[in-house]
Amino acid sequence: MTAIRWNQVGLWSLLLFLPAPIVIVVAASFSEAGYIRFPPDALSLRWYVEFLTDARWMQGFATSLLLAAAGAVVSSLAAFLAALVVTRRRSRFSSFFETAVLTPILFPHAALGVAMLALVSMFHVYGSFAGLLLAHCIMTLPYAYRPISVSLRKLDSAMEEASMSLGARPWETFWRVTFPLVRPGLITALLFSFILSFDEVTVTMFLVGPHVTTLPVQIYSFIQESGTPVVAAISTTLVLFTLLMVMLLERLVGLEFFVEPDRGRA
Repeated sequence: MTAIRWNQVGLWSLLLFLPAPIVIVVAASFSEAGYIRFPPDALSLRWYVEFLTDARWMQGFATSLLLAAAGAVVSSLAAFLAALVVTRRRSRFSSFFETAVLTPILFPHAALGVAMLALVSMFHVYGSFAGLLLAHCIMTLPYAYRPISVSLRKLDSAMEEASMSLGARPWETFWRVTFPLVRPGLITALLFSFILSFDEVTVTMFLVGPHVTTLPVQIYSFIQESGTPVVAAISTTLVLFTLLMVMLLERLVGLEFFVEPDRGRA
């Protein structure tokens, strides 16, 4: 009985400890003082107003939003085509091809940043939005590929064959049969790619230029120079934004689709 109580105490302590940094940041974002303080002496929305009215922060936020949206669409489309090739045309090269798609997960972000720097420099797009988009698509491709490939592997090919045997054209079969069945995987790929791209810092730091930068990189650079609670306000906004995206994913697909993708496989 004592062991069970100690296990419960340890569990609750862990559950309280994990969100503690976020609670501190959220509380500090409402501080009226010009420095991060916990608990705050007085509550104020001063730093949220500064974030929302400063053109530099808004430009970084817009760049991150556009970059994440474009990267999610491109990487999900590329992941869908790659998964379609692997699942429909099984060959001795399929496992090698799949490993190549998942390679970005295996490298440390610092090493990946150096590799991306060399890549964008080779294409003469360093410090541009195109260079950032190329790097973010490569980084998010493995996370988009996994749920889409799972959806395609779960798909019963007999349904597509029945559709075509009834006279449907290939594109009609895809739009009316294949696409609705793989839609959960596509939604999961889009949302996870968007979240990962929007919050990415390490690799992006190697690629930003004087005219194009993202909000997470701006936050990191600002912390090196100053420590006003505006970074806490921005961080709170990003945490809330990420939570809303996760809630949207749960509502549309269900998190168990991503966490336990192989359940129900035939």
